[in-house]
Amino acid sequence: MIRVLVVDDDFMVARLHSTLVERVPGFEVAAVAHTGAEAVSRVRALRPDLVLLDLYLPDLSGLEVLRRLRGDAAPGEGPDVLVVTAARDAESVRAAQHGGAVQYVVKPFEGRLLQERLRRYAERLREFERLAAAGQDGVDRLMGARGAPGGGATLAPAAPAAALPKGLTEQTCALVRGVLDAAGGDDGLSASECAERSGLSRVSARRYLEHFVATGTAQVTLRYGATGRPERRYHRL
Repeated sequence: MIRVLVVDDDFMVARLHSTLVERVPGFEVAAVAHTGAEAVSRVRALRPDLVLLDLYLPDLSGLEVLRRLRGDAAPGEGPDVLVVTAARDAESVRAAQHGGAVQYVVKPFEGRLLQERLRRYAERLREFERLAAAGQDGVDRLMGARGAPGGGATLAPAAPAAALPKGLTEQTCALVRGVLDAAGGDDGLSASECAERSGLSRVSARRYLEHFVATGTAQVTLRYGATGRPERRYHRL
């Protein structure tokens, strides 16, 4: 089982990321941290395999946390770090790569993107375990693979999202997107259900869901009951 420490200063986002991690077979959340100092402390105490690390933290930057984690560990030891952040500038990406991050995912993102990165990371771990003695072809494959543990991975941030309408935020957009992705299935999700699972008001949840519909990343079906107006059900695309 791959044990994960989720680090994000936003409690709701941390909860969402934890849910996404727990839904991937072979992964479990060891703990959650909301500050840089707490992240470093929990890594030392719990020794997780992987850290999901935000760069925007209230006390230390995520890059400083990454530096401290690398400084505390002997070569080849310590947790791998998967950066999950709204920082999308080239300097941050390069610094994360230089610090040994195995992947870099830009917020907001669809929940299945993070889950795909986790599955890819697990596969690379299995490749390393199967590799008794690497020839050049094996080394090239592992060192060039995205999500490979170590420090030689190629970082590929998710594509930046389009500008959001006034009143909508990237963090809450990612939260609602994750709730919608987690719902899955043919039944979809109503605005009321989304509000309950995300902690938002029904009006706010519906605004974000309708935004996804408008941008072509979700669709709506109507469910007709015995009386009253049909219920709008939202489905991910």
